[in-house]
Amino acid sequence: MKWIILGFAGALEIGWAIAMKYSEGFTHIVPSIATAIMYVASAVFLAMALKQLPLGTAYAIWTGIGIIGTTLLGILLFKETISVPQAICVAMIVVGIVGLRLLSSE
Repeated sequence: MKWIILGFAGALEIGWAIAMKYSEGFTHIVPSIATAIMYVASAVFLAMALKQLPLGTAYAIWTGIGIIGTTLLGILLFKETISVPQAICVAMIVVGIVGLRLLSSE
């Protein structure tokens, strides 16, 4: 359950980052409110996961989920580009997340 909670926290992190982009510098009210709600919810779920998971592992996975998700959605939703070296670095983050999860004693 702790890993599901952490995954949900990571998904909310992606959500608030995307909503923040849509808010255009907090000039659009609905995405601005969505950003704030998801930001707080993400932190709450991360805190819940931290009750049972080591800080370093949980935080690395949480931020990694955010990096991967926002990178992919940036490409899909906002037509952002990614270079081959950047893609390799994101792939290494994926490997790091998988490794942290597989090697975790939790």
